[in-house]
Amino acid sequence: MGGRGHSGAQAAGDEAVGQRRGRHAHAPGNRGLRTVLRLLPALLVIGGAAYEYSTPAGFAGSPLFSAAPLVAAPFFSMRATILAGVASIAAIVAVHLRFTNDFGSDIVTEMVTVATVCLLACFINRIVRHSSEQLASARHIAEAAQRAVLPAPPGRTGGLDVAVRYEAAQAGAFIGGDLYAVQETPHGVRVVVGDVRGKGMGAVSAVAVVIGAFREAAEQEGSLENVARRLERALAREGTRRSGVDDFEGFTTAVLAEFPYGAGLVRVLNRGHPEPLLLHGDGTLRMLGPGEAALPLGLSALGSWPDRATEEAFPAGATLLLYTDGLSEARDAHGVFYDPADRLSGRRFSGPEELLAEVAEEVREHTGGGARDDMALLAVRRP
Repeated sequence: MGGRGHSGAQAAGDEAVGQRRGRHAHAPGNRGLRTVLRLLPALLVIGGAAYEYSTPAGFAGSPLFSAAPLVAAPFFSMRATILAGVASIAAIVAVHLRFTNDFGSDIVTEMVTVATVCLLACFINRIVRHSSEQLASARHIAEAAQRAVLPAPPGRTGGLDVAVRYEAAQAGAFIGGDLYAVQETPHGVRVVVGDVRGKGMGAVSAVAVVIGAFREAAEQEGSLENVARRLERALAREGTRRSGVDDFEGFTTAVLAEFPYGAGLVRVLNRGHPEPLLLHGDGTLRMLGPGEAALPLGLSALGSWPDRATEEAFPAGATLLLYTDGLSEARDAHGVFYDPADRLSGRRFSGPEELLAEVAEEVREHTGGGARDDMALLAVRRP
């Protein structure tokens, strides 16, 4: 089971990274731009030749010829950049030898100019390629960090079907302040979904603290209430260790859920987080609000209320959807929020993966691809 689960998690992680990268790389606008870029050096050479042929002596097409290798340099290989320069010089020679029989010093000067620009373009190409290699290395490191901090769980855990999805608002981003974790424990399958206040490395550090504390507490503590207290203490220790006003004022909204083995129920504890949705097999839907409001994790200095988990039936075919506010606060061009309860009510899905894929696609359509916040989704289904 361990080897199969690890390979499944790795594949799911690769798929999640591909989804984040693919939705920006394969947009229709990007495809059209790439097509234009592929054709632009050739069009510049053709345009320069047409200009040389159609204009009187003294009018040179060297700006167009010189632009061809310069355009090719940042987007194509070294070979393609050199070919663009050679094609430009060949076009100059062909036009003047074939149609004008004029090959004076000004033509030689034009060819030398284009050749010089081509050498400069080759230098630019080498710099760009080196930068691209560094960027690719940074991406690999970011992907490794994403898998280390937010590993994708196996698709089947403790007899439950599980799916996760992380949608970054910023193109090229892999991880932010949203978090999720799934843990198979002696007390049942336990999960957490949360959202750390803030951005940048500080938020990523807090994510690592919360997930690390959750995995340890989920194994050792006998109740969700005690797990929440452990998370609270872990964030308090981290706050005193780190310096800066934002660090001390930081907090994390979170919802924890527990699925006892064979019990057909789910326990939910909410610390200031959007309410999970319970989707039944017949399409009915319920929002699992907390029995008593509680502050987010990390705000115990402002006051404390006893944590109380609520218990709900979790029959066969039911799915629990947990999410961050990147879903519930996604807005369209008119400022209208995406309402997951309204959108999903009355609908049926064959599994948690299909549910998350549909939700992610609907959010992209609702926002026009311009989501302002990261979105973490976790779905757990009892077969």
